[in-house]
Amino acid sequence: MILKNNKNFKTRIKARIRKNRQIINKNLDSFFDWIKGAELVELNKCDTSEDPIRPQLDNNFRTNYGRKIYGVKYKGEIHAVMCFAYTNKIPKSVDELDKFSHDAFLQSAMRDQNVGQIAIAYTVWSKKKGGGKLIVKEVFKKIKKSNHLNRLVTLSPLTDMATKFHLKNGAKLLQVNEETQNFEYKILN
Repeated sequence: MILKNNKNFKTRIKARIRKNRQIINKNLDSFFDWIKGAELVELNKCDTSEDPIRPQLDNNFRTNYGRKIYGVKYKGEIHAVMCFAYTNKIPKSVDELDKFSHDAFLQSAMRDQNVGQIAIAYTVWSKKKGGGKLIVKEVFKKIKKSNHLNRLVTLSPLTDMATKFHLKNGAKLLQVNEETQNFEYKILN
C-alpha cells in the first residue's frame, strides 16, 4: 500500500514539474516578446527627467550640433533611450563632448554633411528588462552600416553599474578620467 501511494506521489510531482516548466517557458517567451517586435527610432526629444545619468542635459543639448536621441519603440511606446554626440575626438567630460561635437558639426558643413567619425554614447536608460542591451545592439548595427562612423565610444559615469553594463555587452575600457570613463565597442566591418 505504501509503495503504491509513493509511486502515485512521484507521478503527481513529475506532472506538476512538467506543468510548471511549461508555464515558466511560456511566461519567459512573452516576457521577451517585445524585444522581437521592437524597432530603433530617432527621437526629436525625450523625457530628460527619466535619464538616470545626465538628467540636467535638456533636449536642445541632446539634438544640437550633430547630437541625436535614439529610442527602442514597441507598440507605440519607447522602452529604452540612448543619446549620442558625433565627434572626431574622444571627450573626457560633458564640456569636451559639447565642444568636440560642435567642432565636428562645423567641419561637416565644409565636407559631405557627415558629422564626425566617432559616435559617443553619453547616456542610456531602459524602462523595460532587456532594453539597455537591445538598444546597444541596435545602435551598434546602425553605426556599422554608416559610411562615416568608425568607432563607438561611451562617455560613462564612474559607477560599478556602468562598468559592468559595458563590459558585459562586449566593450573594452579605454580610459578612466577625472569624472567619467570611456569604453569602446569594436566595430568590425
